[in-house]
Amino acid sequence: MSASSEHGPQRPGERRQDLATNLRIAVLRLSRRLRNESTLEVSEAQHSVLSALFHLGPMTPGKLAEHDHVQRPSMTRTVASLEERGLVVRRQDSDDKRSVVVHITDDGRALVKEIKRRRTAWLDKRLARLTAAERQTIAQAATILRRMVEQ
Repeated sequence: MSASSEHGPQRPGERRQDLATNLRIAVLRLSRRLRNESTLEVSEAQHSVLSALFHLGPMTPGKLAEHDHVQRPSMTRTVASLEERGLVVRRQDSDDKRSVVVHITDDGRALVKEIKRRRTAWLDKRLARLTAAERQTIAQAATILRRMVEQ
């Protein structure tokens, strides 16, 4: 059997990986690089809360905890730190006076937009280094990946 595959020749000692493994590694590394490039002095947990509020609207701390798959005490700390920085505010729920709802502030919205801008700029620089054919392949893959995630 030859030491090559449909992905090109295999180097000595290199483990042949399947498509799922290669894709998982590439997506995780890309995601990590995008997160590390531009969080602008907020943790990823804080950014996740801001992003959820930005895209989904105001939520209770409990709903935010469910959304981010964290425990409520952890979310309470995250919301408190964001509130201290003026990025969110807690308001009494108009329907249930015993509950509070977390709202993103204008500063929080501006920060989410700036993080998006920086992440897009970082990715644009990398895409610009590719050939037109490679960018077309990436565009097709992005469409397919979105469809996979949405199914």
